[in-house]
Amino acid sequence: MRLRADRLTLGYGGRAVVHELDLDIPDGSVTAIIGPNGCGKSTLLRAFGRLMKPMGGRALLDGAPIHRLPTRQVAETVGLLPQTPLAPEGLTVADLVARGRHPHQTWYRRWDADDEEAVARALRRTGTYELATRTLDELSGGQRQRAWIAMALAQETELLLLDEPTNHLDLAHQVEVLDLVGELHRETGRTVLLVLHDLSLAARCADTLVVMKDGRIVAQGAPADVLTEELLADAFGLRARVRHDEETGVPLVIPLSRQAVKGD
Repeated sequence: MRLRADRLTLGYGGRAVVHELDLDIPDGSVTAIIGPNGCGKSTLLRAFGRLMKPMGGRALLDGAPIHRLPTRQVAETVGLLPQTPLAPEGLTVADLVARGRHPHQTWYRRWDADDEEAVARALRRTGTYELATRTLDELSGGQRQRAWIAMALAQETELLLLDEPTNHLDLAHQVEVLDLVGELHRETGRTVLLVLHDLSLAARCADTLVVMKDGRIVAQGAPADVLTEELLADAFGLRARVRHDEETGVPLVIPLSRQAVKGD
């Protein structure tokens, strides 16, 4: 496993929010971390992206503690798209995506044809090639999110971490972005680790689900095995029905109202 957590403890201001967590991320797969708000999902992803130093234990990349590795080495291996990425006003899509090539630039290696092709390839794969000259401010939410994913792709890393890539998007754009992630995974074989809120969409896009509660893992496995009514009640405090969708072959989570629960 290229990404591992070994008794990993993470927190803020001396308060732990992830507790002695052990986790292996399957290589070449799409893994989605799900769980209620405040359970430590995004915190865990930040540690794998080298944005947080552990309070205890280790976040490992190829067997080495990530926070001890050189920044450039991590950036050449792990692409991270945070939950609320920021860009300067007036930045064009092409300029944003070109920033994904910064880890490959050194004093002896300047921008060259390989970088140009990597940017063009990322734009084409995300359907943003025709948007290259437009500014991010001009784009819809779905277009903007595809542009950010293109930037992460331009890094050409083998590991891609996405924190809430569907955040603030309507349902159609959520499906669009996750379909794009699936296509990129199938085309390139990249290992993808993402944090998601929508349980049915997570089941639809991921090979493996990791369920967190109170900073710990309570379940891990294939969506059909993990998403049970008992698990939803325990981890989320959610009364729901889980149905198998015949068209997609994945479980669907149907929340129940309080009235429906009483009449059960």
